[in-house]
Amino acid sequence: MSNYTVKQLARLSGVSVRTLHHYDEIGLLKPSFVGENRYRYYGREELLRLQDILFHRELGVPLQEIGKLLEHQGRDRVAILSHHREMLADRLERSRKLLRTIDRTIAELNGEGTMKDKDLYHGFAPEKQAEYEQQLIDQLGERAREGIEASKVHWGKLRKEDMQAALEEGGAAEMALVERFRSGDAIDAPGVTPALDRHRAWVSRMWGRECPPQSYGSMADLYSSHPGFRARYEAHGEGFTDWLASAMRAYAARLA
Repeated sequence: MSNYTVKQLARLSGVSVRTLHHYDEIGLLKPSFVGENRYRYYGREELLRLQDILFHRELGVPLQEIGKLLEHQGRDRVAILSHHREMLADRLERSRKLLRTIDRTIAELNGEGTMKDKDLYHGFAPEKQAEYEQQLIDQLGERAREGIEASKVHWGKLRKEDMQAALEEGGAAEMALVERFRSGDAIDAPGVTPALDRHRAWVSRMWGRECPPQSYGSMADLYSSHPGFRARYEAHGEGFTDWLASAMRAYAARLA
């Protein structure tokens, strides 16, 4: 059975050498042994553990929680993989519903059909939205509840074309931040602040009122702590969630 060096495992798995070194340093993925040449070597057991780690990352689990989960789950790989499969199947089904909603909305905007108002939201999980809202309320208190309700009223008054324009602007604002991250910018780099200005302006547009600095900073806490948001943002690149949250907090602190 083959043993792999760090570079070989990086090529095999698509995980960077730097990340594998980091996993070793924090005890998440230790090599099977270190050779006389001081190279780290990984065997089959370590490859399987790395697969577990990557599944958890894909599902949005924060890195600091993965080790605890793996220890709790033990070595029953069938049970672990069954759990992963169940969660991924659920995500896939939701993604299919959302894709159908997108396709139908595009068709209507192109004059190729009509949708009932309620069908605009087919595939979105109400329980997830309620969970996000409750987390904000827990962080900010009752004034957050009032803001959420006002935002719902504002959103409900928008025309379909205004909703579409708002969603497109949200995607563009997000990608502007992704580009700064992929360029290697520090969170306080000159190009990051205008991107954060645009993102906060979009949040204000969605709320129908200004997004205060404190609320914007609390959104960063939600993004970094909730598995659903982490899964979404990590899809842009490993480490983007924490970079974004740190940038938002620093930006909010400067405005406060």
